Amino acid sequence: MIRRYLQFVKPYRWLIALTIVIGVLKFGIPLLLPLLIKYTIDSIIMPEGLSTEDKVNMLIQVLLVFSFIFLIIRPPVEYFRQYLAQWTSNKIIYDIRKKMYSHLQMLSAKFYSNNKVGEVISRVINDVEQTKDFIMTGLMNIWLDLVTILIALAIMFAMNGELTLVSIIVFPFYIFGVWFFFGRLRKLTRRRSQALAEVQGFLHERIQGINVIKSFAVEKNESERFNDKNGNFLNKATDHARWTARSFSVVNTITDVGPLLVVGYGAYQVIQGNLTVGTLAAFIAYLDRLYGPLRRLVSSSTTLTQSIASMDRVFQLFDEKYDVKDRPGARELKQTDGNIEFQDVGFSYNGEDTDTLNHINFNVKSGETVAFVGMSGGGKSTLVTLIPRFYDVTSGKVKLDGTDIRDYTIESLRNKVGIVMQDNVLFSDSIKENILLAKPDATEEEMLEAAKRANAHDFIMSLPEGYETEVGERGVKLSGGQKQRIAIARVFLKNPPILILDEATSALDLESESIIQETLLELSQNRTTIVVAHRLSTITHADRIFVMVNGQIREAGSHAELMKKQGDYYNLYSIQNL
Repeated sequence: MIRRYLQFVKPYRWLIALTIVIGVLKFGIPLLLPLLIKYTIDSIIMPEGLSTEDKVNMLIQVLLVFSFIFLIIRPPVEYFRQYLAQWTSNKIIYDIRKKMYSHLQMLSAKFYSNNKVGEVISRVINDVEQTKDFIMTGLMNIWLDLVTILIALAIMFAMNGELTLVSIIVFPFYIFGVWFFFGRLRKLTRRRSQALAEVQGFLHERIQGINVIKSFAVEKNESERFNDKNGNFLNKATDHARWTARSFSVVNTITDVGPLLVVGYGAYQVIQGNLTVGTLAAFIAYLDRLYGPLRRLVSSSTTLTQSIASMDRVFQLFDEKYDVKDRPGARELKQTDGNIEFQDVGFSYNGEDTDTLNHINFNVKSGETVAFVGMSGGGKSTLVTLIPRFYDVTSGKVKLDGTDIRDYTIESLRNKVGIVMQDNVLFSDSIKENILLAKPDATEEEMLEAAKRANAHDFIMSLPEGYETEVGERGVKLSGGQKQRIAIARVFLKNPPILILDEATSALDLESESIIQETLLELSQNRTTIVVAHRLSTITHADRIFVMVNGQIREAGSHAELMKKQGDYYNLYSIQNL
């Protein structure tokens, strides 16, 4: 997993190396301070043969040198180290999110029907952000702390080997403590992240459906359900915090024992005359430089467990398979007459059996309009999603101009299909941007013409900001009829040879439906059109009508033929016209 993550890091390895080099300077400069303490005590304060004036001059000289180092050299080193570290890690996070968004767009509708949007967003935002700590801590700070420890040990050994050995006698206990807690914390961190994602998923759904909650006055009940989710996260976070606290208490206790041993042994050596006061003072100062990084390494190990647990979740998302993808050798669909044929098509959402659609056989000729009707749950909407390959058939074939649609690239196939649904999603941008979604490179004239043909231009111009009007999330600021007309304008702009109307007017009032119906009739001219409808009065003009029952085509024919037959279609039509 870490090897996979390093593939994102690889393009920036030289920047990271430069950051570490600058960081060594940043952390190395403070290591001079204990030497200053030793020199000041042993060479300036303690010697009795020097006059006061000589001592003051020596002190001024050494302070000038160190002032130059700390006031002139260290600030730019500190700045560039921080800037490069942050810029590099943020650029890597940018690359990961960029690739992840592309990956999410390639996943099929099946993935999104099985996963909560809030949990997916949590992985893209929270978990990816957490992996930043692996870069900052695992690839930069840990190495800098290790280098700091090595430099400090080298200087301490040069001053007094015995005292240095006393300083590091607790190292084996420290290493065991870190190892013991690391594995447990990783598991707890993964659980904590999952619990947080569940809270975010629940919150995302409830905020989207807030009007439903208010309409049923179930705010209290929903608050209790949120408290359950939030309480689960609290429990997981508490378990994580408990083990984190244990790791800190144990390891910090170990690192506190070291200085006690050094002070005791060092003071004894000074009393015996085997060690100077300046050397002992420098040693005590170096202990902070030695055990400070060790304590940070404990904190780093906790941070790394969180980061690695987030990596698990990030790559779990990356490893989601593409249910619908281009076949090897798939070719681009440049032109189509719009002849569609279903050959013994079977489909199931779980992919194992064919209980949703069974043995579907029909064809639609170029420029023909066909309609699918029937009771809810009959498989009508599922059937039309197979044409643009939102899902792939479980068995059989869907052909376009005599060729299996799986032999075309997905992008080129979908470019030839326009879809108007019952609930068309508008993004919280301007009306202009929502229409241009269908053809981003369209001219202003093309966009305006599409809006006019969709009977949308007049109502758009009556809005305060016209085409620049922000529609709000999912088009909340517009009526149902207005949203439908903008969705239809998109299809006019796209101008596809194949049109799918999936209950495009069923959610509208009669007046809006009448306006939209006229627009849809114009839109379907000279196109292969497939209509899914509940209101049978809207599809009597269709060339052929298919009646679907329990995933099968029960009847087929024109409106007149089916009425004459007095079967399922006749019964449905009679009920609706009572």
